[in-house]
Amino acid sequence: MSLQETLSNYVKQAVKTNFSIALENVEFQATRKEFAGDITVVIFPMLRFVKGNPVQIGETIGNYLVENVAEVKAFNVVKGFLNIEIDDSYYINFFNSIKDNNNFGFVSQKAKDKSIMVEYSSPNTNKPLHLGHVRNNLLGFSVSEILKASGKKVYKTQIINDRGIHICKSMLAWERFGNGETPESTGLKGDKLVGNYYVKFDQEYKKEIQDLISKGSSEEDAKKNAPLLIEAQNMLLNWEAGDDETVALWKKMNGWVYDGFAETYKNLGVDFDTLYYESNTYLLGKEFVAEGLKSGVFQKEEDGSVWCDLTEDGLDKKIVQRADGTAVYMTQDIGTAIQRIKDFPDVGGMVYTVGNEQDYHFQVLFLILKKLGFDWAKNLYHLSYGMVDLPSGKMKSREGTVVDADDLIEDMAATAEEISEELGKLDGYSKEEKKELYKTIGLGALKYYILKVDPKKRILFDPKESIDFQGNTGPFIQYTYARIQSILRKADLNTSSNVKELHPKEKELIKQVQLFPEVVQNAADNHSPALIANYTYDLVKEFNSFYQNVSILGADNASEKAFRVQLSQVVANTIKNSFGLLGIQVPERM
Repeated sequence: MSLQETLSNYVKQAVKTNFSIALENVEFQATRKEFAGDITVVIFPMLRFVKGNPVQIGETIGNYLVENVAEVKAFNVVKGFLNIEIDDSYYINFFNSIKDNNNFGFVSQKAKDKSIMVEYSSPNTNKPLHLGHVRNNLLGFSVSEILKASGKKVYKTQIINDRGIHICKSMLAWERFGNGETPESTGLKGDKLVGNYYVKFDQEYKKEIQDLISKGSSEEDAKKNAPLLIEAQNMLLNWEAGDDETVALWKKMNGWVYDGFAETYKNLGVDFDTLYYESNTYLLGKEFVAEGLKSGVFQKEEDGSVWCDLTEDGLDKKIVQRADGTAVYMTQDIGTAIQRIKDFPDVGGMVYTVGNEQDYHFQVLFLILKKLGFDWAKNLYHLSYGMVDLPSGKMKSREGTVVDADDLIEDMAATAEEISEELGKLDGYSKEEKKELYKTIGLGALKYYILKVDPKKRILFDPKESIDFQGNTGPFIQYTYARIQSILRKADLNTSSNVKELHPKEKELIKQVQLFPEVVQNAADNHSPALIANYTYDLVKEFNSFYQNVSILGADNASEKAFRVQLSQVVANTIKNSFGLLGIQVPERM
């Protein structure tokens, strides 16, 4: 039982004994820095049930706790706040119980619980991954790791958007203007090569539009009738008809892109357990349209199109099948969700990591799946996130103005090198060690800068600011971890400790460590890596305050020294574990 649960029970007993009132809930908060105490009971909510002066009520409860709870050392009351001081022995006992547990804060997987499938990345195969994909991947991967740490079994997946008119645009441009170029002949990653032809299509398409306008067409007609677009549309029809030549070209160019993606994922440090391809799923869902028509969930219009009327639910009418019988994206998503449950029967919920421009789409999708009678639909979650902007403005793929993910990773390492060299922190490192460290610092800076922000918020990403070695940044936390490793290398880790009293800084640090399991659970419940990131920053700030105020290796006696070394080791392990949940590595030296 946690300290808060223990105190809650005794506070209720105190109220029952002294005021003859059965209290349902007790409200706690952290004690404010200016007052003595470790945890505070808020008296004000009790006044609805317990009549009297809040200070006197607090005094009565405080005296009861001191008399009846071994862990309670003293108390003070400030207005309607009962500040409780906890005896050092409680924190020492807690510390001794977790100091050898390298997985403190993580919950073992519960066999009876249903698994969760987390979808992220889900790129189009007509261009490389860019900065927007980076936020998507980092969020999806981190949420997967956090859910695992909270005791869930997780499947990481993506649906690769490998078909459609946008894919045909790249294919057509390569066929028309590529002169047989390949990744091998150009030295380009396959996704970059294909992406270049997506940009090329847009350039040539715009030329054709201008040409048609100059010959008297309206802009709208010119956009519809440009020969390149018509040819791309025909190519899509050929692909859907299974034309051998078109399918062979599609397989070849997609293969180039998959190889490129794999390299980017490896550099970014993310992975997947299973993959879905739109080319295999785009026909799914139509059978459930027929079932929905039978059950009355869907209605057929006079033109033959099928709709779902969600107006009574505060939404609008949504088409799920066109008049010609073809599927829309909603149909595919319905079918793909159902297929995933068929493929993985132990899955009881799904998380979709998709930008906030799709908020309405997922509202509708989840509601339709519930109406179709799928029990697991109540456990669907849209991990909605805001855009990532740059000081230079918005990115546009078709115009070639995106921030390429690979280039960004390289630039972050280069920025880390530049700043590290300026600070002169890496004397005695080999060239290879430096290169690896720059990558670790650069990636850590990128990931932390993005993940420390609540997913729903938009981000203005500043690479230089993210690699600051001071403040709420990845490198600052990595540097603190490396500092602790330096201390541990100089210490004897096998000496035992039997301290009976704590320095106030030791106590505050243990209290911060103690919060980690609760933070992990909260981050899992809220699908928010930001809670982990900002907890880690608070832990590091607390350690640095401890480090500056308390001598570790120069402690007064061997027992005290051993305790402080062990405490430093626990903090380092907690930093490493929490950063692991964010997909960030910590260097042993910096």
